[in-house]
Parts: sequence; C-alpha cells; structure tokens
Amino acid sequence: MLKNNGIKVIAQNKKARHEYFIEDTYEAGIELFGTEVKSIRAGKINLKESHADIKNGEVFVYNMHISPYEMGNIYNKDPLRVRKLLLHKSEIRKLIGLRQQQGYTLVPLSVYLKNSKVKIELALAKGKKLHDKRHDIASKDAERRMAQATRR
Repeated sequence: MLKNNGIKVIAQNKKARHEYFIEDTYEAGIELFGTEVKSIRAGKINLKESHADIKNGEVFVYNMHISPYEMGNIYNKDPLRVRKLLLHKSEIRKLIGLRQQQGYTLVPLSVYLKNSKVKIELALAKGKKLHDKRHDIASKDAERRMAQATRR
C-alpha cells in the first residue's frame, strides 16, 4: 500500500486501535541491522503483541517479530530482540512525563518506509475497558447500517 509523500506501509497493528484509546502519535526511527531491513522490505514483520517502554532515557520496542532473512545466514539476529527507537530528547522527556500518569502505555501502530528509511508510528494510548469496546463495535455497526440504507 503506497501513500503519498513517499510512504509505503509495511505492517499495521489493527488490534491496537480496538484495544486502546489513542491519545497522541509519534514517528520514530528504529535501530536495525541490514538483514532486518531486507526482511522488513519483504513484509516479514509482525506487530501484534509488541509494546514500547522507556529505560534510562531511551525508548525500546519489545516483542516486535522480524522474521530472519533467508539469505542472511550468520548475519541474522534474534527475531524478537529488543530494538531501540530513535526519538528526539524533547519527545522522550515529554513521553516520560505523560507515562507517569496512570494507565498510559506506548503501542506501535504501524511500520512503514519513508524515503527508503524504516519508521515506526508510536502511539501514546490508554487501555479500553470491555464496555468501551462494546460501545465502539455498536457505533461502527450503526454507521455501517446507515451507509447501507443510504446506498439503497
């Protein structure tokens, strides 16, 4: 899927928008090795169970699965290794302040190529309760029914 401005979306975490209220989003680079970049370009990345955390003033992403590159042999890294995210210091300080508020978490929403560089869209999110999820499903269903009725 190719968007405008030279952005090509590689992977999306669709479950994140269902599980969390998205408060704010950030664009970050990812510290990767060459074989990981080749594997991402081939679309072999999974964001489903991934999350980000701040340690020692740096942001890291956990459980982001990048499949080993077939031609990489000895240069392949662990598919689930912890990867450092590249953000400006001011953004990290802002995230630290917001994370101290109860209930906020950092969730990766998508991985994409922007001008041939791998970027990740990181969201500051708050977890939804079960009744919130039900309300969202009901409102989407109502919108779908209205759209069908106007088409007829």
